[in-house]
Amino acid sequence: MNEDERAELDRLVPGPARPELSADRHRLLRGHLMSEIRETKAVRARRGRLGWVALPALAGGLALAVVLSSGGGEGTPASQPQAQQQASQQGAETLNAAPVGAVQLLTQAADTAAGKPDPKPGKNQFVYVDSLVAFAGVNMAAGESKIDPAHRRQIWLSVDGSQRGVLKEEGDRGGKATAPEKTKAGEPAPRTDGGIWVESNSAPSLNYPTYDYLAALPTDPDALLAKIYAETKGKGRTPDQEAFVTIGDLLREQLAPPAVSAALYRAAAKIPGVTVVDDSVDASGRHGVAVAHVDGDTRTEWIFDPKTHEFLGERLVVVGEGSDLGKPGTVAGHSAVLARTVVDQAGEAPKQQNA
Repeated sequence: MNEDERAELDRLVPGPARPELSADRHRLLRGHLMSEIRETKAVRARRGRLGWVALPALAGGLALAVVLSSGGGEGTPASQPQAQQQASQQGAETLNAAPVGAVQLLTQAADTAAGKPDPKPGKNQFVYVDSLVAFAGVNMAAGESKIDPAHRRQIWLSVDGSQRGVLKEEGDRGGKATAPEKTKAGEPAPRTDGGIWVESNSAPSLNYPTYDYLAALPTDPDALLAKIYAETKGKGRTPDQEAFVTIGDLLREQLAPPAVSAALYRAAAKIPGVTVVDDSVDASGRHGVAVAHVDGDTRTEWIFDPKTHEFLGERLVVVGEGSDLGKPGTVAGHSAVLARTVVDQAGEAPKQQNA
């Protein structure tokens, strides 16, 4: 295992401060869909297994691989002077180097987020996120990748972390396949509706947030970005990549107050290397414009509605030669957020869903 793989595994696997939380449950809770490809690649390299290897919980919906045009606009940075900033909390220099197009799009997304009504959930309520997801797989012998058919993923997370949540996921990787056969002391009985219990969260963090944790984050973008850099120092391939991924985690399978969501988008606009993709497609087939960041041989895209600037979903695209996930232009995974709201009980979908 090389240093990059070791650092990525260290970031994804829960630390010793939470020994009761398994790595599998941690992945389910975080919904860190895109970066799990890299985790599985590292594990697969150790085992040396052949044949099709499914990669876990990667966002997506349409069972296809898309080859991107090599024309302009696909993640091409615009020309812009780079303004240097000091982030004293992280003890390193960061550049506000996102292209003008990316800054403009993220500012528009921030304005849209800021105009949303504040959900103001109660401590006994749950954040509910309904999405389409797909899984990428790699044929080790042929060196080819494919995306499994789309399936639905629903998750309920305790607002203050004090209660167990629920995950329902269709397909072979759904709750029926992972529910425990026996109930351990202090645990509830396995669910009979195809869902699995998600652990309560008594120690929320940037990589394992609750709504209440997000509500307490700084709403000043500079302060928020400095906190993210400081608390993720030494993790990921680069500090900038890790900051982008962390913000994506906080936006994906959670809900935050409008001011915090807006601050996260504005903070992302200050990360070097953020570019614009003129046309990206989410898991439900919706076309949008995206901001993106390259990590090694893959590019993570956050897709927005081109008119309303609402967050639609994500896409992971291969950009480097020799990737296990396929040739450059291969879509290795994608997602689509269908609904995001607050409910009173885990495991029950709302009567009216709000994205």
